[in-house]
Amino acid sequence: MSAGDMTKAAQDVLSERARQISVEGWTPEHDDEHDDGQMALAAATFACASTFSDDDRPHIEPDFWPWDRSWLKLTTPRRDLVKAGALILAEIERLDRAEARANAAEASA
Repeated sequence: MSAGDMTKAAQDVLSERARQISVEGWTPEHDDEHDDGQMALAAATFACASTFSDDDRPHIEPDFWPWDRSWLKLTTPRRDLVKAGALILAEIERLDRAEARANAAEASA
């Protein structure tokens, strides 16, 4: 699938992931430090928050948000789903890197 064949949603998730890296500094090396499922929990928080009404969204106190509450920046349901998608992508990429490192270590042993 080429970039031109991607839906706007897919493009937005990939753009958000690129923004997280270039603007926020959440590089793959940084992501590798979060190996206790924090990125998946953060993604779940954003995804769940997207289901709340606009009146309720400012009052959400997620039980499983993995970081300081100040880092939870809810916006609109769609934007929060884009953030969730980018965090899921980051977590999948982290798992892939961990597996590749384990396979390389096993092969060299």
